[in-house]
Amino acid sequence: MKQIILILAAIISLQSCETLKQIPGMPTGGTVTEQEAGQGIKEALAQGLTKAVLGLNKEDGFFGSEAYKIFLPSEAQKIEQTLRSLGMNQLVDKAILQINRGAEDAVGYAKPIFADAIRNMTLQDAIGLVRNGDTSATHFFRVKTSEKLFAAFLPVIKSSLDKTSATRYYGDMVNTYNNFPTTIKKLNPDLAGFVCLKATNALFDMVAKEERNIRSNPLARTSDILKKVFGSIL
Repeated sequence: MKQIILILAAIISLQSCETLKQIPGMPTGGTVTEQEAGQGIKEALAQGLTKAVLGLNKEDGFFGSEAYKIFLPSEAQKIEQTLRSLGMNQLVDKAILQINRGAEDAVGYAKPIFADAIRNMTLQDAIGLVRNGDTSATHFFRVKTSEKLFAAFLPVIKSSLDKTSATRYYGDMVNTYNNFPTTIKKLNPDLAGFVCLKATNALFDMVAKEERNIRSNPLARTSDILKKVFGSIL
């Protein structure tokens, strides 16, 4: 994992000419330049992303997780209840399982998409987040990049859902319900947008947890730049 973090850190390293400008408010005994502060924020996000991907991109990363398991969309829960009452538990359970398998597969492809977004954070964006604490960097990153990340990640989600047969199983379930003579309101079997939102939320949540850990726990600062930047914050 350390090798992955170092690769990501190299990809997103800053190339700014303001290498000697000290961050106001930092203790003089541990001078941190603007470039170092920006690099520290980016590396913290990269480390969080690496742990998030490693934690979710595996069997049961979603399905076996109390926090991140994906259930059917709210509008499909009536379908679930109806089909289960008719003894079609296997159809519903298979759809839920394969939806989670699709998400587990897709997050493995999220790393370069997210890494590119981290790399494109400006120096001005990054340096203001060093002293804000908690999960301010993750929150800022999420607000600034969510729309573009969602658009880039959606095709990956669609591909993974198709690959794991989640699209087919969910479509079978929805179409079975839609074909009931008593069904008045038909449901659209499109699933990708819902799963994309759930997967990106899970990734951001895990990145936020790692950011908080890096800020509060010296042992989580696995590189010299993380130790210098976050160790200098009073």
